[in-house]
Amino acid sequence: MPSQTYPLGFIGAGKLAGSVIRGLIRAGFCSPHEIVIREPNEQTCNALLDEAGIALANDNANLADRAETIFIGVKPGLVLNVIKEIAQKIDHKLVISLAAGVRTGAMESIAKARFMRALTNTPSAICLAATAIASGNRATREDVDLARKIFNALGVVVEVDEKQIDTVTALAGSAPAFVYKIIESLAQGGEKMGLAPEMALRLATQTVLGAAQLATETKMTPEELIKMVVTPGGTTAAGLAVMDRLGTSASLIAAIEAATKRGAEMARENA
Repeated sequence: MPSQTYPLGFIGAGKLAGSVIRGLIRAGFCSPHEIVIREPNEQTCNALLDEAGIALANDNANLADRAETIFIGVKPGLVLNVIKEIAQKIDHKLVISLAAGVRTGAMESIAKARFMRALTNTPSAICLAATAIASGNRATREDVDLARKIFNALGVVVEVDEKQIDTVTALAGSAPAFVYKIIESLAQGGEKMGLAPEMALRLATQTVLGAAQLATETKMTPEELIKMVVTPGGTTAAGLAVMDRLGTSASLIAAIEAATKRGAEMARENA
């Protein structure tokens, strides 16, 4: 077994965990040489190993031996099985689960590690993530500080009670897909009204990016920002009226509600 240890280890390095890894390297939080991964999918693994210096563990137990802080990046239904497999290796280590729907209490019943959860999203790859962290019963203040430092490097991070994590899963974890759906729909509207598809998509994407950045920098409310754009009787007012009539806001609120409820269901399934 290699004697070298690594500050960060990732069991599972797929879409979300891979985004976290790429973001940490991009932010300069750590070098690839400080990361070890265990990822059974060969294509996914090779894509990450192109980041020169990332180490590959032989198996989950090998990674648990070598990493100081361990991230669990597998699908929710596999989390508890992975923890059972490495339980003897992670006593008194910090283990941060990236999975939705698996409570820290369920993890703590299996192993004596200090467990936390971090619900983040794929924009972590470009250091624009929205992340919430929640602590298990054994996590220390130092653990929380380390988790904050890690995810601050990837974007915005907030600390929540675990009972709020399902809502965060919906709002931060799932909502990028909802935003992409909005971008797609805006582009399709532009295309329908005569723009070339590539041009419509480019304009829609940049419009959403610019609107979000303006909201972030000005700290104005959405209502205030809407008023900056709307002229009574103008084009924006006409478009907003149709959105109200078709229930656009209601559908997005319902999407968050549905995703939150699914997260709670998953937690019961993985208890």
